[in-house]
Amino acid sequence: MATLTYVYGDSTAVLGPLATLAEPHSYDLCAEHAARLTAPRGWEVVRLLPEFEPLAPSHDDLLALADAVREAGRPPEPAPAAEPVVAAGERRRGHLRVVHGEGDA
Repeated sequence: MATLTYVYGDSTAVLGPLATLAEPHSYDLCAEHAARLTAPRGWEVVRLLPEFEPLAPSHDDLLALADAVREAGRPPEPAPAAEPVVAAGERRRGHLRVVHGEGDA
């Protein structure tokens, strides 16, 4: 793994060890893409490490994977039942509605 950072003013791409903090205009690359990186014509590539080796999973990676598997294994929660809409002057009993006419009360 490696982090690629661009220095536009100097037309330079810097490829170094994997960064621990996110920075604007920096991109993390796998070992294969770090090894095959090329820059636009007229740009220089500065490699701070000659070879980039893949990293083993960290404790945080394993916890994140376990949490994702646990979340995927949970049954979906049922959607809440919608409350029936009853217009003014109507009473609702089960699936039937009682509608009062003008003379009924």
